[in-house]
Amino acid sequence: MLLNIKEIEQRKVRFDQSFEPGRIDFTGENLKQQTPLHVTGSAELLPHTDGEVRLQGKYSVEMGAACDRCLADARFPIDATFDLFYRPVSYIARDEEVEIDEGEAELGFYEKDGIELEDVMREQVLLALPMQRVCTESCKGICPECGKNRNDGECVCAPAGGDTRWTTLRELHRQTE
Repeated sequence: MLLNIKEIEQRKVRFDQSFEPGRIDFTGENLKQQTPLHVTGSAELLPHTDGEVRLQGKYSVEMGAACDRCLADARFPIDATFDLFYRPVSYIARDEEVEIDEGEAELGFYEKDGIELEDVMREQVLLALPMQRVCTESCKGICPECGKNRNDGECVCAPAGGDTRWTTLRELHRQTE
């Protein structure tokens, strides 16, 4: 859905949109959209600016990914809000370098006719997901020796002996105790 700048210049634009799984591409991040992404909100031109647009709203979706510890399927429900600001790309499209302040680092930029809501939502979902995607906080992971999921039970592998390069240091530490 394109949020058309010409329309936003005339009036505040409200949206209520659902994106079915597969409509927004998350495959490059090894994610799978489990439920429709539902977003509601508004877009408005800020007065006394050179085309700055404020995009506000809320969205909900459930995403799926492999657990970073045990590789089992993990689900991540997201129910969040956003408050974003966009300027025309012509604002920074100059030949010379332009210094921006900290507040401007939070801005997005749009080109041509407007802002693609799909692109905005893809970015918001990726930012809302945790850095480490685990099925549960107590996930035990997989055994580095046999690859068994430790959440399903303990494996019979002997613990690894460790890095032998640290043996001398360990012995020195024991002597000082």
